[in-house]
Amino acid sequence: MTDKDGTAPGLARLAALIADETRAACLLALLDGRAWTAGELARHAGVAASTLSEHLGKLVAGGLLTEERQGRHRYVRLADERIAHLVEDLAAQVAPEAAARRPRTLRASSTGSAMARGRTCYDHLAGRLGITVTDALTGRGLLRQDTGFALTDAGIGWFDAAGIRLERTGRRPLARACLDWTERRPHLAGVAGAALCRHALDAGWCVRIGSERAVKVTAAGEDALSELLGIDPVSLR
Repeated sequence: MTDKDGTAPGLARLAALIADETRAACLLALLDGRAWTAGELARHAGVAASTLSEHLGKLVAGGLLTEERQGRHRYVRLADERIAHLVEDLAAQVAPEAAARRPRTLRASSTGSAMARGRTCYDHLAGRLGITVTDALTGRGLLRQDTGFALTDAGIGWFDAAGIRLERTGRRPLARACLDWTERRPHLAGVAGAALCRHALDAGWCVRIGSERAVKVTAAGEDALSELLGIDPVSLR
């Protein structure tokens, strides 16, 4: 068998880019959807700034990251949603092994619990929070999962009534499934997932906690999600 379209070399190069613990740590950190400085990533990965700079150069050249400079600072972020999905999907394949190892410190245990409870995955909600919201949308007939993720007409109307604007431009799908690495089930991504997450943060339904991607639902968020989707507030804590 031959690789007639030449995909194999490109796939091998992509795999080699990710197959480094420092670069993998950077990609996972950048799943929060924000831009990080090289210094912040170096401290996160536990390596020298010079070492991290070399790794970032490879990730940018390989198309996984984009960068911009402001004064003395170099900022990087994931190139786009496709890269975020790739990293999250790969993380889902190793999550059971990682979960089997007990956290070494109370802080690590608390961080892991918070991430599992609710977090951002690039620009949409993930963890138990993301699954709970996705299930509520599906249960109310606003989202279909039987033949891939798709908003129903009622779902589009729900977003409009809730004041959540759907930017229906470009090639990004309106709704897309993203495999949740802690819950092992798909949560809502795509335009709708991003719009819902952005609104939740802007409206104060959720707030970021700690230095990771973890978020928690506020009292206002519990009230809003209970009213709009019938979600039991207890399931959001």
